[in-house]
Formats: sequence, structure tokens, C-alpha cells
Amino acid sequence: MQFKKLLALPLAAVAAGACVTAVAVASTTSASATTAVQSALPPGYQIVTLPNANVPNFQRRTLYCPGGKRVLGGGAEARGNRAILVGSFPTDDGRGWIGIGRQDGYNDVGISVFAICAD
Repeated sequence: MQFKKLLALPLAAVAAGACVTAVAVASTTSASATTAVQSALPPGYQIVTLPNANVPNFQRRTLYCPGGKRVLGGGAEARGNRAILVGSFPTDDGRGWIGIGRQDGYNDVGISVFAICAD
């Protein structure tokens, strides 16, 4: 049985203004599709997380990429009753990701932070 997979093209090609066309690839095993996707990832690709923890409202939680890696993207999540994510952005030096939140009616909020890192 053959499956059709859509391969994601590197974002660098899009950012450089390259014309991008989606390509459907037929494969006989999911392993070959996984290998193709992994080879398209930047060197040292890694997703890192800072698990949920309660912090005072508006306190930054910062997650840094390991070693000399740089952040490619990221996100944050605010948890709790009426929790609001106030900010989610990279650090000034490009080595990590910051999450900020608040929770109406409470003094603290649960914040999780995620970063996509590469060499």
C-alpha cells in the first residue's frame, strides 16, 4: 500500500524569496518519509521545553537553547482560570524564548515555554 506524504520545505528557502511549490511524494514505508523530513531539518534541530510553573503575574520565564544553538522559533502557554498569555518572543541575543502571562483575580499564573533550536 502506498501513502502520499507532503514534505515541508525549509523556511530558509521561503525567507530568501525562493518560489516554493508543494510536492506530493509517494512512499512505500513511513520510515522513508520520516528520513526525508529529518534530512530537511537544519543541523542540530531540537525542541526544548520549560515545563509549566506558577510565577507571579507579568514575571518572565526564559528558556535558553542548549550549548551554542540559536532559537528558530518558539511559543508559550498561560494556564489557569482566566489566564492570559501577555507575551511570547525570542530573547534579544537570539539564544532563547520568553513567555509572560497574567491571571485575572490571582497573583500568579502557570507559564510553559517552548523553543525550536538549531546549530
